[in-house]
Amino acid sequence: MPLHPLGDKPLTFPGPNSAMENGLDHGTPLSPGSLRSAAHSPLDTSKQPLCQPWAEKRGARGTHEVRYVSAGQSVACGWWAFAPPCLQVLNTPKGILFFLCAAAFLQGMTVNGFINTVITSLERRYDLHSYQSGLIASSYDIAACLCLTFVSYFGGSGHKPRWLGWGVLVMGTGSLVFALPHFTAGRYEVEADTGVRTCPANPSAACADRTSGLYRYQLVFMLGQFLHGVGATPLYTLGVTYLDENVKSSYSPVYIAIFYTAAILGPAAGYLIGGALLNIYTEVGRRTELTTESPLWVGAWWVGFLGSGAAAFFTAVPILGYPRQLPGSQRYAVMRAAEMHQLKDGSHGEASNPDFGKTIRDLPLSIWLLLKNPTFILLCLAGATEATLITGMSTFSPKFLESQFSLSASEAATLFGYLVVPAGGGGTFLGGFFVNKLRLRGSAVIKFCLFCTIVSLLGILVFSLHCPGVPMAGVTASYSRSLLPEGHLNLTAPCNTACGCQPEHYSPVCGSDDLMYFSLCHAGCPAATEMNVDGRKVYRDCSCVPQNLSSGFGHVTAGKCTSTCQRKPLLLVFIFVVIFFTFLSSIPALTATLRCVRDPQRSFALGIQWIVVRILGGIPGPIAFGWVIDKACLLWQDQCGQQGSCLVYQNSAMSRYILIMGLLYKVLGVLFFATACCLYKPLSESSDGLEACLPSQSSAPGSATDSQLQSSI
Repeated sequence: MPLHPLGDKPLTFPGPNSAMENGLDHGTPLSPGSLRSAAHSPLDTSKQPLCQPWAEKRGARGTHEVRYVSAGQSVACGWWAFAPPCLQVLNTPKGILFFLCAAAFLQGMTVNGFINTVITSLERRYDLHSYQSGLIASSYDIAACLCLTFVSYFGGSGHKPRWLGWGVLVMGTGSLVFALPHFTAGRYEVEADTGVRTCPANPSAACADRTSGLYRYQLVFMLGQFLHGVGATPLYTLGVTYLDENVKSSYSPVYIAIFYTAAILGPAAGYLIGGALLNIYTEVGRRTELTTESPLWVGAWWVGFLGSGAAAFFTAVPILGYPRQLPGSQRYAVMRAAEMHQLKDGSHGEASNPDFGKTIRDLPLSIWLLLKNPTFILLCLAGATEATLITGMSTFSPKFLESQFSLSASEAATLFGYLVVPAGGGGTFLGGFFVNKLRLRGSAVIKFCLFCTIVSLLGILVFSLHCPGVPMAGVTASYSRSLLPEGHLNLTAPCNTACGCQPEHYSPVCGSDDLMYFSLCHAGCPAATEMNVDGRKVYRDCSCVPQNLSSGFGHVTAGKCTSTCQRKPLLLVFIFVVIFFTFLSSIPALTATLRCVRDPQRSFALGIQWIVVRILGGIPGPIAFGWVIDKACLLWQDQCGQQGSCLVYQNSAMSRYILIMGLLYKVLGVLFFATACCLYKPLSESSDGLEACLPSQSSAPGSATDSQLQSSI
């Protein structure tokens, strides 16, 4: 981390025996005074000019390099003057990694878990339309785009732990604001009404006037999401660079991989916890006649946000106590220099100034230096293509599984969660592990990303397969089981004409003839014939369902018919492969980004990259995928004369459109990574010159060996 300039004085480091090399001596509390005394100890045999031989070799260019100091700033863990010795055991890379992982876990659980789980409940409870809930979800990315430049630029040269801690506090405040409408909107009171579903239907209940002012709470939800976005902005920019600059270069990918793995496990926990909470009635402690299968049921959506908000406050406190730099971190700055991308004109001299990036006057030059870095630009574009696929497919993959395998929404979400946790989490962690284990550096890291992208590109081809859809009466098949031409919908038949069925309430049932019906009413089932069989509701004497016996009508079972698709295992295996190799390249790509820019620009570079990824990938990804998937819709919901969401999809068309989108963005990703690999140019100086400038491990008796240094990290 660059500090203040020293004029023409040679740079000195404390000796290997000091706390800066092996962390804190837990038997003796470390203070700024002890640091200064260690730095000027006469026993310090490594107190030599840091890079004098290298500077002489380079001549005039050596005067533009960043100079680092180790003394003059406190590296103790604590809050202002309160820094007890017992806290110093946490003042290590592993300590800050634990708390950053906790913050990333909470962010993923709240924003990518709870929010996606409760959207449907919010629409029911507060009379929101789909586009309004979409605005709520997008408020997070909008806030992040607005704050990324400011936070990454000024936070990169500031006290990173304080930026991170205050960000987690803001994120926790956003969770509490998001739960606020439950306590201010009054009780949720609604009666069960099954008359619109069975034969004969109650037409007056189909389009009851439910106009209220509850939709105005959309603004409160947007504010909560906006605060989530503001608070999480430092986490994935400053948090990553703080980890990278405080550990050895070879260990950085592992630390970052663990950090991102926690962020990926968060949404999985959010889906599981949020799904369990939705089985509890929103008015906790009150009895209701509604069941969880009722379209009017609203679960306890707000409990998770209260818990995550409180947890965020407890997590922010220790993060605020960490120092600007961890003990022993300065020596790693010189090591990273050997892997940086070299611009053709060598114009990084100005950016190497330790005061660069601390004022708004340096902002144009910072942006210009990044724009002139082709490797950085190409990695940003590659990240945008991957983000488009990740956000688009994570949003609509449950819908794809639901349609292909005839699952319920909860079953599809659970199945997708079982795929994402091992594939996404395992791929993220192993990506950092492989970079460290294989000792990949420079262009080799980009080649690894290219390999992963090619493999996932081949895996995308599995979407050329699809499962045949379960026939639905009046949509894909007639009531006499003959196929209907595409676009010829007719839900009314002689067997249900007298029922007066309404198209507003979609509640599919499976007939004993293996034909799916739009609702009980459309199957001609009277309400008085309900009975429970093995925990499932069964309706008998349905006039539209034929029976093999000579007398009476058939029966239906609540829910969709079970799919008999034989390609299900193959589809799931290749979807797993696509997810795994997509996330396997995420940490190597991030490592390549950190290594292709100078130290003072790394936080700002990550901020710019996140802006590009969100604007070109994260925000338009779900929109693009949603648009093409809507093209595969066969039956739209009728909301009292207005078109609602899609109810039935054509499986073959859905697979075809996802295949086209996947191939398009994966091919672009391959091109961007391949070009970045070709254009990457490391610094002309070899790492030997840099290593010669580092404090010698054997320059003093009792100095730490490399294995001891590794264990301390």
